[in-house]
Amino acid sequence: MTETWKHACPLAKLEDGEPHGVKLGEQNVALYKVDDKVFATDNVCSHAFALLSDGFLDGHVIECPLHGAMFDVRTGKCQSNTYTDIKAFAVDLRDGEVYVNLDAKDPD
Repeated sequence: MTETWKHACPLAKLEDGEPHGVKLGEQNVALYKVDDKVFATDNVCSHAFALLSDGFLDGHVIECPLHGAMFDVRTGKCQSNTYTDIKAFAVDLRDGEVYVNLDAKDPD
């Protein structure tokens, strides 16, 4: 599969512990800056339409603002058995800009 890197935003736009939502083509993506590292996942909860970027970030775990589902932003793994995992995307920082690979899953 061809890698598809998309420019998401300037790194300066992200604040530690504050989720940030962006639309990359048809894909809703949530960006998270945690301990000076940037992670990206689907921005939509796997249960029903709710934007995770409106949720509460505690360390590496984002909580859905509507359903309370929790996901690890590094892997997209659901932290409870109630909901399914979400996609996690690889992130690259280039010259102060954030890029997200919509094809490749983050190996971490």
